[in-house]
This record gives sequence, C-alpha cells and structure tokens, in this order.
Amino acid sequence: MSTRLGELVERLGGQLIGDPNTEVSGVAPLADAGVSHISYLSNSKLRAQAAQSGAAAMILSAADDEIVGATFQGARIVVKNPHVYFAYAAQYFASLDPIVAPAGIDPSASVAPTARVDPSAHIGPQVTIEAGAVIGANAIIDAGSFVGRDAVIGEGTHLFANATFHARCQIGKRGIIHSGAVIGTDGFGFANEGGVYIKIPQTGRVIIGDDVDIGANTTVDRGAMADTIIEDGVKLDNLIQIGHNCHIGAHTAMAGCVGVAGSATIGKYCTFGGAAMVSGHITIVDKVYVTAGSLVANSIKEPGQYTGFYPIAKNSDWEKNAVLLRNLTSMREKIRALEKAVKALTEQK
Repeated sequence: MSTRLGELVERLGGQLIGDPNTEVSGVAPLADAGVSHISYLSNSKLRAQAAQSGAAAMILSAADDEIVGATFQGARIVVKNPHVYFAYAAQYFASLDPIVAPAGIDPSASVAPTARVDPSAHIGPQVTIEAGAVIGANAIIDAGSFVGRDAVIGEGTHLFANATFHARCQIGKRGIIHSGAVIGTDGFGFANEGGVYIKIPQTGRVIIGDDVDIGANTTVDRGAMADTIIEDGVKLDNLIQIGHNCHIGAHTAMAGCVGVAGSATIGKYCTFGGAAMVSGHITIVDKVYVTAGSLVANSIKEPGQYTGFYPIAKNSDWEKNAVLLRNLTSMREKIRALEKAVKALTEQK
C-alpha cells in the first residue's frame, strides 16, 4: 500500500520540498531505495551516496539538505532528527498493512480454568497459561509460549513463539518479548558450606514496565527475595543476561551479549554496547554510556561515556605488551629507586 508524501508530512510534520502528490509505498536504505521508496540520511559522511540515491524522497537535516538538495532528484523532507522521523515513517507504513492476530484461544492451547484471558487477546497453538495468570486486552501470546501461575501480561504486549514467562512475573503495556527469551528464571543464589553449594530459594519476581522490548534468548532472573525491576521503555537486545535483584532504569538500552550481575542498579537513559559486562552490587547513575566490550567493575557516579578494554593488536604485539603489563609492579619499584638515587645525587651537589 502507498501514501502521498503530502499526507505523510501532514501526519509526521517536517518541511516538504517537492511534489506532495508523489506516491511512496515503503522505506528503504540509501543504496536500495527505488522510485517508490522513501529513505533517510542521518550520517553526513553518506551525503554523496544520498545525492545519487534513486529514492522517491529523502528525509534529511537542514544542514545536509544544503549539500544533497543540489543534486538529489527526488523530493526532500527536512527535519531536525532524520533517524527518528524515519522510525515514525516506518511505523506508519507498517500500519498500512498490519499482520493482525485473531482474537481467541487456539483449541490446542492449555489455559487453566482460573486464568483470566481478555476476549480480545490472541492465544496461539500449544500455548500454556497456568492458574491465576492474567492476559490483558489485545495481548498476543504466540505458539508454544508459556505463562506461569499468577503472572500478568499487560495490554497489547506480544510474546513471540516459544517465549517463557514464569510464575508471578509481570510486564506492562505494549511490551515485546522475542522467541527464546526467559523471564523469571531462578537467580544464581547459593551458600557455600565446606565446598558444597546450598541453593537459596529465589522467591522474588521480575517486574517489567510499559514499552519494554526484550530480545531473543535474553534471560532475566527473578529476585532472591526482593524483585528484579526493569522500568518503562528499556530496550534489551538478544542474548543478554540480567541477574537477580537488578534494577534497570527507564529508557536504558543494551546491545547484544551484555551481562549484568546480580544486584546491580543501573540508572535511566544509559546505553551499553555489545558484550559489555557489569559487576554485581554496584550502582551506575543516569546517562552513562558504556562502549562495547567494556567491563564495569566499580560504581559509576558521574554521567558520561566510559570505556574499559585494551585496544586490539596483532597477537605478537599483544604478547609483548602482556609481558610489560605483568612486570609493571617491579618496573615501578625500579623507577622509584632511580628517582631516589637521582634525588640523592642532586642534593649532594
């Protein structure tokens, strides 16, 4: 399905330069966009590519339009933040031809008599919903998913196929839990007696706010006694581990393979690059940006960007540097001794 550029701008705003009757049927990257697509430029390094793009229309900033607009053949929509505008445009095009899951419970699903499922919800094939669980209006529980006893799934939340949502956990409105994700696993809690590990029952819950996205095969542990908390708007990529009793602040985002150890508290509007690691029992304030592969071993008390990894090098160079690192303590002692000797010689003069 298509729409006129004029209609799109009426909905989303922006300054349209070009024919408002131009029809566009979807969004596409700069290199792939054709005469029926709208694309966007958010990286000024790609100006040359944007200028040669075959897109019917381009979303771009005023600064980029001054350069690109001279040669680009299509219409332009000038906005403050092209990336955000592109996201809203993509949402709009998706809404023109949505995949609508039918309301109702598939005959193969197992739904406990005491579970409460809103009539508008979709319960797919082979889904299991245990006693006391609550499934909100327009929620979608896809094939093979599991919702434990007394769990709560909020309005409009979508569990993709084979997602697991354990007992007493809760998620708010418009959430997304992708396939293979497991919410409410036992936290890693054990007491050690003479080398033998004694399991500590994990009796807390996982409480998730509104508009939270959780990627495929991500796991969130339930609390040991208190709850694990994930606030509104948090975005978790695939293959992330959130330990028990963690507290993740609103609108924080984590890329794939991030690991957060138990009882870590992370502020609002933070970002974590792929494979970043966070130690347990530490606190990170709001608006901290941790780069990919970094280890956060101690609390961070000031906003800003943090990096904690050794730059990659050829293996032979790395081995040489590793030798130097192992000898830093003895080198420091020798330097101090030399400083004392130089000082003594200087004083003698």
